[in-house]
Amino acid sequence: MNGKKLFLAPMAGAADGAMRQMCREHGADGCVTEMVSAAAVWYKDKKTFALAGLGAGEEDCAVQIFGHEPHMIANAVKVLYEKASVKPRAFDINMGCPVKKVVSNGDGSALMRDPALAGAIVEAAVKVSPVPVTVKMRTGWDKDHKNCAELCRTVQECGASAVCVHGRTREDMYLPGTVDIESIAKAKAAVGIPVIANGDITDGKTALRMLEMTGADALMIGRAALGDPFVFEKIRAELEGLPYKEPTVKERLDAAREHLLLLIQLKGERTGVCEGRKHMAWYTKGMAGSASLRKKLNSAVSAAEMINILDEIEKDTQI
Repeated sequence: MNGKKLFLAPMAGAADGAMRQMCREHGADGCVTEMVSAAAVWYKDKKTFALAGLGAGEEDCAVQIFGHEPHMIANAVKVLYEKASVKPRAFDINMGCPVKKVVSNGDGSALMRDPALAGAIVEAAVKVSPVPVTVKMRTGWDKDHKNCAELCRTVQECGASAVCVHGRTREDMYLPGTVDIESIAKAKAAVGIPVIANGDITDGKTALRMLEMTGADALMIGRAALGDPFVFEKIRAELEGLPYKEPTVKERLDAAREHLLLLIQLKGERTGVCEGRKHMAWYTKGMAGSASLRKKLNSAVSAAEMINILDEIEKDTQI
């Protein structure tokens, strides 16, 4: 399984520039931004342009766009590429987000119920994009309508360069134990473009099983990377049969501190600390004797306070 690429998934509210940098430092071959609204680009929302922005060294990253109107998707691709100081390696069309407020507008996984529209969106994006256009989808809308293989064929015919299939239906949301590897395998068999597999890949064992059972060309890692950018190094080592040493508590807390400082650098102290609370909770999850201190992380209001709490957690784990 040497050479199989490992990508960070486009997780809304998490996969910002700070997290992407941490994961790239620890072995991610590429990342995808949080999803960006094509409608918001159309109406020139400043926050949206910041969300889509790539930093130095992020030439291996893709920008993900969601929407259901081909002309708005095409506009977003064109405008975001023209305005980008660091050009994305690809534009990814979101056809997998299961969140109610997204699908109720006809976006995300709702597009799996309208293959003709999904194809038109890809065609519109491909027509104006200077870089490859890819698609991320689920296995289908629900257990009775698993059409990822058919939709993969459609988007391939419309010009998509690759697809990523998350092995759950929209109905499954993120429910544990619902990943359907067989559907991903069917999607892989249906097309000639690369297929990236996604869903409950947490270590070398689950990664190897996914690759062997689907024939996927690459893997995408999502929630397993929350608070654990080391997961990419771990999976890579296990796939290649190389020795791997789990990071120490100090190494994990050092990574947490680095992540916090990157957030502050990217968004300012107030926002960085606020958004950093959830990341710090992920980094410190399971660390012995730190439950009460982790609660303090949720009320920390400054970088210094948060770092002091992380220092206390480190001291507690060394007792």
